[in-house]
Amino acid sequence: VQLQASGGGLVQPGGSLRLSCAASGFTFSSYVMGWFRQAPGKKREFVAGLSWSGTNMKYGESVKGRFTISRNNAKNTVYLQMNSLKAEDTAVYFCAASRYVLSTTPHNYDYWGQGTQVTVSS
Repeated sequence: VQLQASGGGLVQPGGSLRLSCAASGFTFSSYVMGWFRQAPGKKREFVAGLSWSGTNMKYGESVKGRFTISRNNAKNTVYLQMNSLKAEDTAVYFCAASRYVLSTTPHNYDYWGQGTQVTVSS
C-alpha cells in the first residue's frame, strides 16, 4: 500500500495550493479518503474527508469555505484545493484512507501517506 502526497511548498498568505495524493496497493474506490495536518508541537488535526463515492464530505472548522477535497477514482487520486491560505495553515499535510468510516479521528484511518510540507509565509 502506498499513499504519495505531493504539491506542498511555500506560498504567501492569501495564496493557493493544490495537494494531490496518489494511491496504490488497495481498492481506492472503496475507501474513504481524508486529509490531516500536523504543525510542530501540535496534535494531528483533521482537515477534510470524502466518501468513496464523493457525495459525502466533512471539513475541519478552521478550513471550511477555504479548502475543497475531491477525488478521481479512475486515477486513484485525492486532491485538496487550498485557497485563502493563512500562516496558521502551515503544517505537514497527510493523506489517509479508511475502509469504513468518514471520520475526523486519525485512529479510524487504516493507511497513511508520508506527508507534504505546506508553509504559508510572506
